Amino acid sequence: MPDEAPATTVLYLVPTPIGNLEDITLRAIRILGEVDTVLAEDTRNSGRLMQHLGLKKPLLSYHLHNEHQTVARLIERLEKGERMALVSDAGTPGISDPGFLLVRECLSRGLKVECLPGATAFVPALLKSGFGAERFVFEGFLPVKKGRQTRLRELATETRTLIFYESPHRIVKTLEQLAEVFGPERQASVSRELTKLFEETVNGTLPALAANFAGRSSIKGEIVVVVQGSKD
Repeated sequence: MPDEAPATTVLYLVPTPIGNLEDITLRAIRILGEVDTVLAEDTRNSGRLMQHLGLKKPLLSYHLHNEHQTVARLIERLEKGERMALVSDAGTPGISDPGFLLVRECLSRGLKVECLPGATAFVPALLKSGFGAERFVFEGFLPVKKGRQTRLRELATETRTLIFYESPHRIVKTLEQLAEVFGPERQASVSRELTKLFEETVNGTLPALAANFAGRSSIKGEIVVVVQGSKD
């Protein structure tokens, strides 16, 4: 009996640059040019990237607020043989961005999914922190309100390096809360605008970092906070 032909990939997870447009792979460009449709977190942002790459493809909106409503329709199209690429505004889709639901449903239907390697903000932030990358915990965004303090207390004794994503308008509050729960001597590193012209990484104790950012008139860019693990 002859071997069965390998299944055709119908969904590709394609990382896009987190800032510097040179940080896209040749394979990513090829896949974006070959698929039938691109699922985009924000079609305006992805449209600009596609234009920069010289690619023209139909763009469909797929984001946190509509993914539950659109998954069934997308699966129906994928089962008919349409090939799609999922991209986020920046970085790897599915990492603190939509993607999990669609991937899970594809796999449950026997549809082949491929994920391309590429840009992810927490990797350069982790390596630039100097805390070591042998063992680490990626927490993504902390709960905004309910469960936030509970989660911080649970993480206070974690010995592995901790990685958080945070927005500019919450970074000071988060650093202050981390200092309060983790202690004033805990070392941390804050990276923002990674790969961009004004890329910055600041290291120090949590209170010192909180004071640093509290003293700024404005804070811009997506932020990664890396906290040294507990030594107790």
